[in-house]
Amino acid sequence: MTASSHRISRGSDFSRTLKSGARVNARDFSVHLAPVGPQWPDPTGLRRDVAMTGGPWLGLVVSKSVGNAVARHAVARRLRAAFASSRHLCPAVETFVVIRARRGAADRTSDELADQLRAAFTSRRIAELAHSAATPSGAGVGR
Repeated sequence: MTASSHRISRGSDFSRTLKSGARVNARDFSVHLAPVGPQWPDPTGLRRDVAMTGGPWLGLVVSKSVGNAVARHAVARRLRAAFASSRHLCPAVETFVVIRARRGAADRTSDELADQLRAAFTSRRIAELAHSAATPSGAGVGR
């Protein structure tokens, strides 16, 4: 499972990842990735005391359209387990990853979700993100 220290908990980090990160669509969810650059998380310096090492960090968006509370929590558990098994495929260690579940995710097994997540992490768009994050000018990747 993903430790709580490897989860995104601030709304501003979610928003930034969803707005400025690269997006890859899978059958039952979409994955948003944003590398943590030197100006992350806040260019105003409000969070200088927070250690930003040891990623990638995971955030989940599982809305009511997925199902009732029991179904949403089951999907969240499956997605966290899938992320834990495939986090080594993230393009960079210092990356925020937000997974937005779709309605069909409630009907999938953990293995099916893990396969979809591995396919998303190895997609061409994510490879481009890794390349742009490795270059000095690759601070932001749009959609």
